[in-house]
Amino acid sequence: MVHRVHNFGAGPSALPLRVLETVREELLDFDGSGMSILESSHRGVEYGRVHEQASDRLRRLLGGAEDHEILFMGGGARTQFSAVPMNLLGESQQAEYVVTGRWSELALEAARNVGEAREAWSGRDAGFTRIPAAEEYSVSPEAAYLHFTSNNTLHGTEFHSPPDGGGAALVCDMSSDIFSRPLDPSPYGLIYAGAQKNLGPAGVTVVIVRRDLLERSPETLPATLSYSRMAAKSSLLNTPPVFAIYVLSLVAADLIERGGLAAAGERNRDKARELYAAVDGSDGFYRGHAEAASRSLMNVTFRLPSEELEAVFLEGASSRDLAGLKGHRSVGGVRASIYNAVEIESVRALIAYMADFQRRRG
Repeated sequence: MVHRVHNFGAGPSALPLRVLETVREELLDFDGSGMSILESSHRGVEYGRVHEQASDRLRRLLGGAEDHEILFMGGGARTQFSAVPMNLLGESQQAEYVVTGRWSELALEAARNVGEAREAWSGRDAGFTRIPAAEEYSVSPEAAYLHFTSNNTLHGTEFHSPPDGGGAALVCDMSSDIFSRPLDPSPYGLIYAGAQKNLGPAGVTVVIVRRDLLERSPETLPATLSYSRMAAKSSLLNTPPVFAIYVLSLVAADLIERGGLAAAGERNRDKARELYAAVDGSDGFYRGHAEAASRSLMNVTFRLPSEELEAVFLEGASSRDLAGLKGHRSVGGVRASIYNAVEIESVRALIAYMADFQRRRG
């Protein structure tokens, strides 16, 4: 038996065991080709089927998304921080950003290196503990787009419905909660997501872009940063991250087999409900960072009475095969990332440890 821990890492993160077993079985001889998918040409028949299946499966999970192109790109979300304004922000236009954490701060910084970008709202002064209400910010009707980050992995906050972009195209960094619940792409002009939390391994970024926005891509852009040129070549303009897309396709198939995004959403709500109940029921021994109405279903962040006790908690967790619980270095505390592939049994193992730790140390 292979030794497996309960993986609460924030990313790269847990992958479904069923997918990993399939990868292991197919690794040396993919689809009877006599070679690994790692060795296959991205122009070959074998990978061609994988590439098409990956796109088709994502589209099926989205319910069609007929008005959108699905692209596979490299460079992670950080590359998209720059690619979004490079493609969508005209010279005389302004972009607007809702800033709910470090990743949206970085996205705004990158946009300002490209053109005019404004902070429509920021939760910085309140320690990024919440998501804004609709009446707390306004969007200029002339804005090229409104950008937001749907889930804040560092602080554990999440938009539970998309903001109103007014007349501006709605752009979302959905890296840490994409496909964790039903997703209707119709309100969005563009969604981008690094795969390494809910969709697959690190190395591929999914971009879901409304077709009319492809016309904004300037001809002067580097080809691999141009949404228009990537779409024209079905993401095969250059060599794509073949292995990452192959695993992504298997993860998408697994999601479909397990009931699609509605079923995934139910599982994730159940996990979060039990874990937050353990935090809230501890009489203040465990203290959640995010305001209750803004809590993330993906990243549960909390503190203990002291940093010294947190260090002891994390050391004990590791000895019980509870991995990846240390909070981000900029925030501290404890962070349990409970993405799609983290099963409820892992969450219950963490809850049992939390209760035991409080009995011994509380």
